[in-house]
Amino acid sequence: MDLKLKGMNAVITGGSKGIGRAIAEGLVGEGANVAICARNADEVDAAVAALGASGAKACGQALDVADGDALKAWVKDAAGELGGIDILVPNVSALAIPNSEESWKAQFDIDMMHTVRSVEAAIPHLEKSDAGSIVIISSVSGVEVDFAGGPYGAFKAALIHYAKTLACQLAGQGIRCNSVSPGNTYFEGGVWPMIEENMPELFATALAANKTGRMATAEEVATAAVFLASPVSSFTTGTNLTVDGALTNRVQF
Repeated sequence: MDLKLKGMNAVITGGSKGIGRAIAEGLVGEGANVAICARNADEVDAAVAALGASGAKACGQALDVADGDALKAWVKDAAGELGGIDILVPNVSALAIPNSEESWKAQFDIDMMHTVRSVEAAIPHLEKSDAGSIVIISSVSGVEVDFAGGPYGAFKAALIHYAKTLACQLAGQGIRCNSVSPGNTYFEGGVWPMIEENMPELFATALAANKTGRMATAEEVATAAVFLASPVSSFTTGTNLTVDGALTNRVQF
């Protein structure tokens, strides 16, 4: 299927590895150009080189998305370097699970406010696109209470609500907004390999909850995000797509 992404410009936060990197690769594979950011400059440079190897325009910058001014400036610069923005994917998460004041603040500053600031910076550019699209990466922890309840789950739920609100507010401007809620996702450099090595009991408990007997790959989550971002999904907006291999038990009406 042609997702009609050729020549479109996408901005992805946290695009040097994991789900964000897989989304960037999926978009580039469909002919899109990408801009990514992450905290580690070497990882950003390596990712940009790999993404651009296919001939796509790729650029990136090392930054902390909790720095609102730096984030907004990067989105503006990315639009200038790419020649506009058609797709925005706010992907970075603090992954702050402990029920502490520090975790609540980290989840607010990084998951919530980085998303809000990215959207606000990108909207003037998305308005100029013929197929403006926002895909916010949330989590199954935002749709039901699990071991990551508390600050992580609360702000992932807030992101789903925010995505729906944006879909309603921006529909008249031709901008779609959806969210993707992954289940446990295992990738090199991610949290689950770390848990597997350092907290084997928690890893075993989490793995046992996966009815398929395994966790998702970053590519499986990315496929859903790329589809929602694409013009082929032109009448889908305000949807939260759960990609969890039947991990969750809720019935979604």
